[in-house]
Amino acid sequence: MGAARLLAKAWIVFVLYAMGLASKRVLDAGLPVDSLQQIAVCAALFGAMGLLFIAGYGLSSGLSLPHAFARLRPVHLAPGFNELVFAAFVLLCFYVQIAFAPAHAEGAAVTALKGALRFAVYGQHVLEDRLATCGLDGGRALASAFAWLLGFIFLGSALSRVRLAAALVRLERKGHPEGLGPQALALALGLASIIGIQALYVGTAYVLSPCRALGGIAGDTLVGLGPLGLAYCLFAALTNLIALNPDA
Repeated sequence: MGAARLLAKAWIVFVLYAMGLASKRVLDAGLPVDSLQQIAVCAALFGAMGLLFIAGYGLSSGLSLPHAFARLRPVHLAPGFNELVFAAFVLLCFYVQIAFAPAHAEGAAVTALKGALRFAVYGQHVLEDRLATCGLDGGRALASAFAWLLGFIFLGSALSRVRLAAALVRLERKGHPEGLGPQALALALGLASIIGIQALYVGTAYVLSPCRALGGIAGDTLVGLGPLGLAYCLFAALTNLIALNPDA
């Protein structure tokens, strides 16, 4: 739950999700296969930046690179239960956004889902109004509602084990102290969560996004991945906050 790993995982998920959306647009447009190769190269370059976050942060915190590799174990590479659930939900959101939502933008079940999420999430209402103003939909409202639903499910599931996660964070820090400091990390994640709530849950990001950006890859990534990313950020912030108390 260190800062470097959180940043790296978030960046890699963002790059892969955006790469998938870009590839889908290329296939729909009937462009040459060379375009897919260019997208893959760009994704590999940007993905490498996530690995640099880990190496750079480790070196800046005083941990040498040989020492870091010497301490690396297979268990450190294996994802936890929350990470597996998060990855599965990201894949579900991606499938709904590129395959299901464009073909099933209307219907009784879809209307009920969007209505429920408009009631629970003010940002969903803002997004639908913004999409109507820009003349955009194509299933984007359904993709956003589905992403918010999975985000709530993930957050509820993760918070049911937040004390166990906090205990694991405390054990990990005994062997490898956080370079940023536990208090500073908890504060940074708290601020990121507050910004994310304002941007997505309240809907400020949708209002500030121009129509061209909202209808592009950046907007689609924000709509499909943003709610899940916010849920994970909230979980990480609460985990690090509870980990500050050794008796929690």
